Amino acid sequence: MANLLRPILLGLIAVISATAHAEMVGEVDTAFKLIGKNHKIVIEAFDDPKVAGVTCHLSRAQTGGISGSLGLAEDTSDASIACRQIGPIRFLDTLDDGEQVFTKRTSLLFKTMQVVRFFDRKRNTLIYLVYSDKMVDGSPKNSISTVPIQDWRTPANN
Repeated sequence: MANLLRPILLGLIAVISATAHAEMVGEVDTAFKLIGKNHKIVIEAFDDPKVAGVTCHLSRAQTGGISGSLGLAEDTSDASIACRQIGPIRFLDTLDDGEQVFTKRTSLLFKTMQVVRFFDRKRNTLIYLVYSDKMVDGSPKNSISTVPIQDWRTPANN
């Protein structure tokens, strides 16, 4: 039994370690709640773990109130993403289309917000898609951002 679990655990560790971790950039309240946290829109930033030189900013809804304060609420599937080239782009590993680069739990169980990456080789462009999925019924709400890979040169010093 232990021999069967080892490859599964190693695979899970590889997936988790390959997923980017977000930094909180800011937030705004969208609805006042008398008890518990207010409903919010949060903005987070993360770097693509396999593509140096690309940063994405994700805005998403966060449910407040008592259930949100206790971590029991289910956030809506509303999200937006903007990814940009912030330096020279280098592929740190092979890229797989549809590969998960970021994930965030948006309910106590079964619902996550995910960012996956595609590489349009013909146009030399990275495409980032954010969407929400649920074990039984996902949401068609989504947003994309594209990053055309361009030469990155620093301006000459005068």
